[in-house]
Amino acid sequence: LVEARSLCALKKRPGRLEFVRGILSYDDDGRLSVGPSGAQGSGILTSMSRANCYILLAEECDGVAEGETVSVQPFATTI
Repeated sequence: LVEARSLCALKKRPGRLEFVRGILSYDDDGRLSVGPSGAQGSGILTSMSRANCYILLAEECDGVAEGETVSVQPFATTI
């Protein structure tokens, strides 16, 4: 897992671990940043094909504000 800055607010209700399909990249300052890859519905495959990571939202999390640090599981070892 790596830590990255969220590029936008992410809504979530506490009570279960959620995996948001995301796009992980470096910002202009060389820091890791991440945002959702698109709509997250179970039948929407375009966001999965664009994604290069999962954004992990812990069970107790009640959402993430833009700029907050989040845990990310990259799909590959290099970005």
